[in-house]
Amino acid sequence: MTGESWNQNLSLSEEGFWISPRVSQVSYPEEGNEDYFQIEEKSFWFQHRNQCLGKVMEKFPPGGLLFDVGGGNGFVSKGLEEMGYSTVLVEPGLKGCRNARKRGLPRVVCSAFQDAEFPDHSLAAIGLFDVVEHIEDDRSFLEAVKAKLEKNGRIFLTVPAYSWLWSQEDGRAGHYRRYRLGQICGLLEKSGLRVEYASYFFSFLLPPLFLARSLPFRLGIHLNWNFEKEKTKHAAAGKLSGWFLEKCRRWEMDRIGAGNIAFGTSCLVVAKLADGPPEAP
Repeated sequence: MTGESWNQNLSLSEEGFWISPRVSQVSYPEEGNEDYFQIEEKSFWFQHRNQCLGKVMEKFPPGGLLFDVGGGNGFVSKGLEEMGYSTVLVEPGLKGCRNARKRGLPRVVCSAFQDAEFPDHSLAAIGLFDVVEHIEDDRSFLEAVKAKLEKNGRIFLTVPAYSWLWSQEDGRAGHYRRYRLGQICGLLEKSGLRVEYASYFFSFLLPPLFLARSLPFRLGIHLNWNFEKEKTKHAAAGKLSGWFLEKCRRWEMDRIGAGNIAFGTSCLVVAKLADGPPEAP
């Protein structure tokens, strides 16, 4: 994509981000961005996801601007910018866009992906980091995303894994589903994309997530969500847990760099446009 053609259907606000004329509803709690803005910087979970994405992009580079769709407060975009990848944050939540600008992100679009009306066959790379599970018709959404990719364009995607890990937290977050790795890969391929890389990650969180969230949900035990407890979990307070998590994170980084991981609470997939648009005459 040349120039700034991606923003031709958008207008620049006084706050320094681009906005679309339409506003679609999304399945995400209104307070979510503000809550996580206070958590992300110290969160092992958000940090590790960024590090894993960086490892994958070393092998499968974006090849141009990466559009971080549904990117919230811009934590992923900021991390990728620091790794040397140029990004455009696309986020429908006004609070998320304002927080992203506070982080210094230069290109922020306040819009749902479909409302931004990016030109077809124009985007080099699209990131969908824990986004697709919030979309009711996931296949139609992925087909719409695919239509915006330029020839040889890539999608980088993460989603929560395993339906048997479903818990009250999934409902609170506005999820429609969780995925097996083969399931999300099959969905991408049916949407006209070719999977280049697929792995689980957050393998070390599988037992605690099941015991702390999924098992109580299956037993009908209602757990009250508490923001302070959530902050503590993400900060991984305590020397022993911090040491253990760091060992696990380093192992996963090595595995992703060398191959893939057989299980985990999240899926990480890279897919390429299988049949690009025709070459310009």
